[in-house]
Amino acid sequence: MNNNNSHVETPDNDMLPEYDFTGGVRGKHHQEYRQGHTVTIHQADGTTVVQHLTIPEGAIMLDPDVREFFPNAEAVNHALRTLIHLIPQKKVS
Repeated sequence: MNNNNSHVETPDNDMLPEYDFTGGVRGKHHQEYRQGHTVTIHQADGTTVVQHLTIPEGAIMLDPDVREFFPNAEAVNHALRTLIHLIPQKKVS
């Protein structure tokens, strides 16, 4: 029996039975993530690549309950453009 490089194929949306999130807190790091985060990649050749990633200027993070109704930028922009017409405009003197 060859156990080298054995890998269990699972669909992306399936959790393995050994995963245990007991005591986990959803969204625990979301504020820090919005400020930017560092990813360290250990290459097969022994080198390490460090990347600092930030959310681009103007990007908006939607909460999960809002994403259910507005799944993409087009839907969000359409809704906001509709609401803009309801906002009273300031009179220019």
